[in-house]
Amino acid sequence: MGAPLVGLVVVSHSRPLARAAVALATEMVPDGTVRIAVAAGLDEDTLGTDAVAIGQAIAEVDSPAGVVVLMDLGSAVMSAELALELLDDAGVRERVLLSSAPLVEGLVVAAVAAAGGASRAEVAAEAQGALLAKSEHLGGPADGAGAGPAAGSEADADRRAGAGEPAVTASFAVGLPHGLHARPAARLVTAVRGLDAQIELRNSTTGAGPVPATSLSRVATLAALRGHEVEVTARGPQAHEAVDRLVALAARQFDEAPQAAAVSAAPPTHGPLAASPGIATGPVRHLRYRDDSSEVAPVGDPAEEKQRSEAAMTAARGEVERVKSVATGRVGAEQAGIFDAHLALLEDTDVRADVEARITSGASAVTAWQAALGAVEREWAALPDPYLRARAEDVRAVSAMMRQALTGEPAAALSGPGILFAAELTPAQAAELDRDAVRGFVLAYGSPTSHAAILARSRGIPALVAAGAEVLEIAEGTRVIIDGSTGELVVDPSPEVQQEFDARAKRLAVEQDVFRAAAQQPAVTADGVVVKVSANLGAAAEATEAAAGGADGVGLVRTEFLFLDRTEPPTVAEQVDHYRQITTAFAPRRVTLRTLDVGGDKPLDYLPMPPEDNPFLGSRGLRLTLERPELMLSQLRAVCLVARETPLNLMFPMVSVASELRAARQLLEQAAGAEGLPEGLRIGIMVEVPGAALKLPTFLADLDFVSIGTNDLAQYTLAAERGNAAVARLSDALDPGVLQLIDQVCRSAADRVSVSVCGEVAGDPAAVPVLLGLGVRDLSVSARAVPAVKARVRQLDLKRCRAAAQAALLLEDAAAVREHVRSVFG
Repeated sequence: MGAPLVGLVVVSHSRPLARAAVALATEMVPDGTVRIAVAAGLDEDTLGTDAVAIGQAIAEVDSPAGVVVLMDLGSAVMSAELALELLDDAGVRERVLLSSAPLVEGLVVAAVAAAGGASRAEVAAEAQGALLAKSEHLGGPADGAGAGPAAGSEADADRRAGAGEPAVTASFAVGLPHGLHARPAARLVTAVRGLDAQIELRNSTTGAGPVPATSLSRVATLAALRGHEVEVTARGPQAHEAVDRLVALAARQFDEAPQAAAVSAAPPTHGPLAASPGIATGPVRHLRYRDDSSEVAPVGDPAEEKQRSEAAMTAARGEVERVKSVATGRVGAEQAGIFDAHLALLEDTDVRADVEARITSGASAVTAWQAALGAVEREWAALPDPYLRARAEDVRAVSAMMRQALTGEPAAALSGPGILFAAELTPAQAAELDRDAVRGFVLAYGSPTSHAAILARSRGIPALVAAGAEVLEIAEGTRVIIDGSTGELVVDPSPEVQQEFDARAKRLAVEQDVFRAAAQQPAVTADGVVVKVSANLGAAAEATEAAAGGADGVGLVRTEFLFLDRTEPPTVAEQVDHYRQITTAFAPRRVTLRTLDVGGDKPLDYLPMPPEDNPFLGSRGLRLTLERPELMLSQLRAVCLVARETPLNLMFPMVSVASELRAARQLLEQAAGAEGLPEGLRIGIMVEVPGAALKLPTFLADLDFVSIGTNDLAQYTLAAERGNAAVARLSDALDPGVLQLIDQVCRSAADRVSVSVCGEVAGDPAAVPVLLGLGVRDLSVSARAVPAVKARVRQLDLKRCRAAAQAALLLEDAAAVREHVRSVFG
């Protein structure tokens, strides 16, 4: 075990600020060798410093090597001094140095120096000189910033000692796209720390230097950009080893991730893929951030505006964390790292101080944020480095996000009616699309079973997904045609092509009119078997239209949409009112309510969750609500109240083991109270996990029905995330592997419980005969698909469906199944 290293303590008024500074510093010493303790804030949200907490932090990292304490604002210094006075052990007090270095820059260089085995005095001196690179670049020394370690320091003595020895020299070229910036510079310093040699660097291209290679703050002053030559000069017993280490490190590109690979890491696609049926024609429209700098009147006095600002920051931060988590799973941590810039902007102390000052002067929170971030955006846009200049777009995104959090207005909008082209749409964005303005949409990423696609089908908006990043380059206003049934995208169509699609659209409209005319009639196969065709709903507002469209009931109410996009959960009364609207529209037909299904890509702002490496395999659905019983009980009480008035189905999502179902039933009985469970309430589960499908008999004693959620079942069976464009073609519920699980469920259920399918495949014309052949007699589809699915059922007879289904189970993939269905049923 090596000698102890100097410990570091961060004292700040803000706990989030301190954590962010530590995260930045540990990026420079990722091996975790340096112990850093935080004493910041009075709690998670309250600003302030606490001498007792500082003393505890010092004790946590103390060792014979000593401790260096870095502080932010004035009272932090007084708290740190008081903490030293309160320490009982005089030996510990003598080992502590309070540093006047800038907190963020000082901590970064101090961590690197400590990791290299520097003494307490050297660490403090390195921290003290941390602003030197910035001050020299901007033309003048910072107050209190010297030319490096303090005169007389051990590092300075080392340099003098080696001055007369023969030099070893070499050069390397900087190949990093953004030059020798903080992270690679930190690796350089760490590589030579502790060697018995005096090492200096000089930028041969610009003439900057020489500077000591063991000082991060000095290395940064070289401003070594891509293509610059850096000369290494070393003297002392280990001079050769020092030079060799640095040349080898440069040859490895300072162990940085390959930038070219990261930039081009967009998921490969083979799209576009059909996502929502219908033909639409119009000009291309891209979502643009609102450019609205007009004054907005304050809602309240400055104190109220500051509270609104803080609440909006919390909401925006939660949304960024959610998007980053999803993006990490889809495109990797390197690409998703862009959202760290958004978080840093939201928590930037200078920006927040500017916002607070403007609010104090009488501005509204909206105006203050727009003005403060607008100033930052203009500064960044004027930078000479194109990489940094491009980051102005991040500022614009954060400004739009804060405006949305404060006003409730969409952060981005279309320039006019047409076909929306976007990278992706969140469920909330898809639900808010203006049907009059958005004739259809095309997404670069996503899949046909993403929530955006599901909402498009429920709202009758033609859509394509997984079209590839190149579609985002199609110019605004370019005329396009999309067919959401076939996956066709035609850019700048000729008059002949336009006529062909217009004729196709008319034929489709006539066909839909025929289907709607017969929608109220039951769906009966050619050989006399009745098949129930129900509707999937996301909101009460859809219920009346679905009932009028011929739905035989509601097979799935996605109750989570009542819980999303708000700052607190709905009350029991709100839920009862929402559920009653649906049951009233469908009375006496049954309605199936699915309990809250969030997690994964559907977070709740008021239900903070720690980041997960793979949220789709983490805490979501029933797993999550069992961990939050108060939320679950509120919903179950509302369900029981409605179920006492009308027959109702209750369905639990994402069930993996029977013990979860039993725990959910216990909560249901608790919610029902002394009256007991309502007589007309039937209990079911979603079968979405392959394990649950295979061991269904273990659940049957506690069930009245099961509903197969093929979207997630396909995702988990085929290891293809449903929202990932790169694997969208794999995540097809007609894959024989998924069909075998559906077959297993139908066989296990037999005559004991009813089986329905509420996944999107239930509305797929190619899937209907296969599902009927496997034994499914209840299909739950988007409300607009009900007439067409009923018409499809009437064309089929079960004998041919059974034969086709058995053959499908033996085929190799979903494409082969679809081709087989076409050959049998046309």
